[in-house]
Amino acid sequence: MNYYVMTLFPEMIENGMHTSIIGRAMAKGLLTLQTINIRDFSTRGDGRIDDYPYGGGAGMVMQAEPVYRAYTDLAARIGHRPRLVYLTPQGKTFTQQMAKELALEEDLVFLCGHYEGIDERVLDEIATDYISIGDYVLTGGELPSMVLMDSISRMVPGVLSNQESGETESFSGSLLEYPQYSRPEVWHDTATPPVLMSGHHANVERWRRDQSLYRTLKHRPDLLDGVELDKKDRKFLCELLEKEPVEQLPFTSGTAAWSGEKGVADPYPVRDTEQKVLRKLLAISNKA
Repeated sequence: MNYYVMTLFPEMIENGMHTSIIGRAMAKGLLTLQTINIRDFSTRGDGRIDDYPYGGGAGMVMQAEPVYRAYTDLAARIGHRPRLVYLTPQGKTFTQQMAKELALEEDLVFLCGHYEGIDERVLDEIATDYISIGDYVLTGGELPSMVLMDSISRMVPGVLSNQESGETESFSGSLLEYPQYSRPEVWHDTATPPVLMSGHHANVERWRRDQSLYRTLKHRPDLLDGVELDKKDRKFLCELLEKEPVEQLPFTSGTAAWSGEKGVADPYPVRDTEQKVLRKLLAISNKA
């Protein structure tokens, strides 16, 4: 995967991307990163690439020509017009599925806006995708571009030391990730769930699946619509539906249920709110 970032602040991208897993993948040649300073393509001789907006209003707008020149120069160097992602709150919200799809590209360009935005005319000519990382405003597109590159890179073969981890983490398969535990077995009087110590792989996988279902129901019920449920999933969710609802849920999962003195009777409490989601979900699932 070859990344190209069109930006006014190349040092911000360089400093943020050459570390940790992504930095090691670059050192191995699995990923490459090139920053393109849009100021180098200024038409005004002073490096400025912005001007006042037509129609008035606050702020400045990045001009079309420097952005266009930066992109066409890149296209000429690599021999084709690569896919270009413009980072903007107006775009589609980034998802794990989009990360997987973008990871199939050989060359990927990110265009980072600043000020009040970029002249719409150049976006119409060169942008293939408009992507947002959330409904809030940032100073520019540099941080969103790094978020996308980090997520996409994890889907590139060889980047992760354990390829499975890229497929089973949070948001893969539309479910949040199950809780993780490591040594010591008991920490602050809270024990690791016994099932994880049992060595029974089928039971461990079932516990993890149930935890993922429960966490998603609890924290991101909107994701459940895209989940394929098998018979064991439906059995678990039906059991939740049959419970006496509680008034309030703890933020964490049912970890405390496995401790001795601090233990609670039910590791999977649900409220009326969750049970309403389950009724709708199971009705849809039963029809499928």
